[in-house]
Amino acid sequence: MAPSFDELITNAQAAPIEGWDFSWLAGRATEEQPSWRYSEIVAERAKSASMMLDLQTGGGEMLARLPHLPSLLVATEGYAPNVVLASRRLSTRGAYVVATQDDRLPFPNDAFDLVTSRHPVATWWEEVARVLRPGGTYLSQQVGPNSVRELSEYMLGPLPPTSTRDPRIARVAARTAGLIVRDLREERLRTVFNDVGAVVYFLRLVIWIVPGFTVEGYYDKLLALHEQIQRSGPFVAYASRFLMEAQKPD
Repeated sequence: MAPSFDELITNAQAAPIEGWDFSWLAGRATEEQPSWRYSEIVAERAKSASMMLDLQTGGGEMLARLPHLPSLLVATEGYAPNVVLASRRLSTRGAYVVATQDDRLPFPNDAFDLVTSRHPVATWWEEVARVLRPGGTYLSQQVGPNSVRELSEYMLGPLPPTSTRDPRIARVAARTAGLIVRDLREERLRTVFNDVGAVVYFLRLVIWIVPGFTVEGYYDKLLALHEQIQRSGPFVAYASRFLMEAQKPD
């Protein structure tokens, strides 16, 4: 017998959301991956980097999988539970985790030849440019405009068509900070939620999709979504991602 609405909700609320780990959604939700394979690009760049900084590292999941680490690897994270998790993962590999908000990085000018960031909440371009060495590279995969908008509008109603998470805005900001944009690519990726529990877990973890989300506040919407999935099949939305590579001039 399929789980009831209440069972799906209860299980999703009890699931841990430390780190940036979506493994709980295995079999319950799927998302296409960008064709450029960001983790593989980072792994390749890390081979030739000597001083690397990863911003907003989450639980350090991506860095922990790197086959080769630079001589110095530093990660920053602002969410206290993730700082503990990332430190536990990365300390055995000789990497350092610094608890900080990325608008003020506690590092000297021209410190790193590679700065990376996967799905940052915000990019503080002036700070990125400041800590990069001349000739150094900023490489980031970011959430693009109107990502999973179908789910946001289901829960919140119609939204304005504009978005601050726009690769064109990022290009201008990078150039304003003095960086040269070497690569900029964007893709939309099919995202499928097989049950309402997957939706609840996703909204707990990715907090900007429905700001201030709680089960209690959206109970009626969640129940209607559960009934829709039971009647018509999985809920489909489209995630947006863009790849940005920018270089500090020599």
